[in-house]
Amino acid sequence: MTDKAPLRARLRAARDAAAGGRQPIVDEAFVLRLRPGMVVAAYLPTPGEADPAAFIDAARTMGCTLALPFVVDRPTPLRFLHWQGQLVAGPFGLRQPPAAAPELVPEIILTPLVGFDRRGNRLGQGAGHYDRAFAQHPSAWRVGIALGVQEVPALTPDPWDVPLHAIATESEWILP
Repeated sequence: MTDKAPLRARLRAARDAAAGGRQPIVDEAFVLRLRPGMVVAAYLPTPGEADPAAFIDAARTMGCTLALPFVVDRPTPLRFLHWQGQLVAGPFGLRQPPAAAPELVPEIILTPLVGFDRRGNRLGQGAGHYDRAFAQHPSAWRVGIALGVQEVPALTPDPWDVPLHAIATESEWILP
């Protein structure tokens, strides 16, 4: 395994400098997958992360059920809990549904990225939460949400990494 900390730091700095209200675009490929009752796992961005608000709005408009990640700590796998409006403070500055909210099985997982390449490889925060979630939900369509400045020419995936099916940036929709 390579030391990814310097790359994460560089990409976070580039992302933070570029954010300035730019939002990833929702592509027709995303909207065409949506159907009423489908479970879409989204996230609420922490400072600097690309905002999936347009994807959340599209899912709501199509009658989808929304879930958010529920994180306990670094080693505990995240769960996707039904998002019905109420939020509580979670670790790492997250806002998440209360622990008593029903757990859902997502059909689409929107994931924040620190970095990505055009082959669908992703660089996350480093805790492995989404790697384990992807392994737990292998049939879910995995969509990374990022800004274009977070793209790198190539990432070397670790054996446990699961590639993305699509990546949305503020200027394009990438299908590896």
